[in-house]
Amino acid sequence: MQAFTRLDAKIAPLPNANIDTDQIIPAQFLKTVERKGLGKGLFFSMRFDDQGQPRPEFVLNKPDYANAQVLVAGDNFGCGSSREHAPWALMDYGIRCVISTSFADIFYNNCFQNGLLPVVLTAEQVQDLMEEAKGGNHLVTVDLESQTVVSPSGRTFTFAIDASRKEKMLKGLDAIGETLTAESSIDVFESKMALGQPWLEQA
Repeated sequence: MQAFTRLDAKIAPLPNANIDTDQIIPAQFLKTVERKGLGKGLFFSMRFDDQGQPRPEFVLNKPDYANAQVLVAGDNFGCGSSREHAPWALMDYGIRCVISTSFADIFYNNCFQNGLLPVVLTAEQVQDLMEEAKGGNHLVTVDLESQTVVSPSGRTFTFAIDASRKEKMLKGLDAIGETLTAESSIDVFESKMALGQPWLEQA
């Protein structure tokens, strides 16, 4: 998993509340277990019309927000089904951080397993950031170590995060990666088991 330390990037405002996982990545794109290539389906019905043409009014289709890596979104982002493809699609598109007042629990947990940083700010802070993101300067800094978001105008917002999740994000550890940090201890345990209970090794 790609570590998250500090991100200096464009921010795009997506004020819609209750954006669910089907809107993030529609069902027709779920026929793969690969994480690559899902970016093309991100916000598909919001980004494209019925003829498959980009909707010029959608924020990620606007030239000013090209290559944005941070989204500031409305309440309850990522609600709906538990599909892990949602953070995969965001990451594949290039989004590394989503800021909102709240996230659906399963989506929030999935983010940490995939290197996507979900940042919770107050309603007032999110609104302020949303308004700044609509202005001429779209650059923000998200610093996980200091747990801060610096807005385009230079205002600093502090966010809370579970210490263990923060540590794993900084080191780029998902559940498998975290287990592998104890690989030497696991090897010792398995060797002892093989010596003490050799019948367990038999086919």
